[in-house]
Amino acid sequence: MSSSTDFAPEQAPAAPARAPRQRIQRRPVHGVLLLDKPLGLSSNDALQKAKWLLRAEKAGHTGTLDPLATGLLPLCFGAGTKFSQVSLDADKAYEAVLQLGVKTSTGDAEGEVLERRPVAVTREQIEAACAAFTGEIDQVPPMHSALKHEGKALYDYARQGITIERPARRVTIHRIDILDWQDGEAQQLRIAVRCTKGTYIRTLGEDIGERLGCGAHLSALRRTGSGPLRVEDAITLDALAAMSEDERLALLRPPDSLLQDWPALRLDAGEAGRFLSGLRRRVAAADAGQVRVYGPEPQAFLGSAHVKAGELIADRLLSPQEVQSLLAGPGA
Repeated sequence: MSSSTDFAPEQAPAAPARAPRQRIQRRPVHGVLLLDKPLGLSSNDALQKAKWLLRAEKAGHTGTLDPLATGLLPLCFGAGTKFSQVSLDADKAYEAVLQLGVKTSTGDAEGEVLERRPVAVTREQIEAACAAFTGEIDQVPPMHSALKHEGKALYDYARQGITIERPARRVTIHRIDILDWQDGEAQQLRIAVRCTKGTYIRTLGEDIGERLGCGAHLSALRRTGSGPLRVEDAITLDALAAMSEDERLALLRPPDSLLQDWPALRLDAGEAGRFLSGLRRRVAAADAGQVRVYGPEPQAFLGSAHVKAGELIADRLLSPQEVQSLLAGPGA
């Protein structure tokens, strides 16, 4: 006789119902988070993870880093997204490792090896090669890049074996510093680069390799700066995830941290209200293409503007609600 715990197949108990997936409650979050992006993660994936951890309604990053690159990725939330273009346009700083003597199909460690050449270079030759690419140069963007051609990224064409003609673009390399040169078997050159936006360090590495006569590819890349922002002040995703919600919010910098290199103007309460409504205001200030504007309270950031012929003309404005939220502090 069967025990009371035996079941015929048709009497098998139903599988327990899955608990409904809990939906995260989003909220207005305003500010800038300096993230140290890890290796292997896309910039958008890193943004989405940070957005989820902060439960933020609106977020955006300020310039893509390749999955194979690490380092500074400023993330903008809420009112901060209005000024993300400032960071996009800012000069950038990188540390790069070049593998000399090896050319790849992509110009980095992800591509197939196309050619190997012997390396016989001196420190003086390396210095001369780096100096040759310092200043204004014309640079042809790589095929393995996110630049668009007829609505499609160049890397999509490259994966199909299609090469698109790309016009050279003028960029400025402010300086290249040699951090380390490993001769012998390693044949690796580590450099620090300060440059304008739109500079491809991968292409720069290939060009330096060609100048040296041995070829090269980019084996590692880390962004260390964007405008006045530095990777030393950034936090990793793992560290962010280990924090409490209040600790995460406390890491947010105000939106005007992206504009800290600009001159500042302060308005009284009446003028601040008119400025926020979009009206031009007369000010006793010299013409300036970029200024950050504040109300009477010490931290009352109102937005960005420019001054022309004694008039303060708004460019990007915060809403009154955003101003009050920033005055109230994180999580308010």
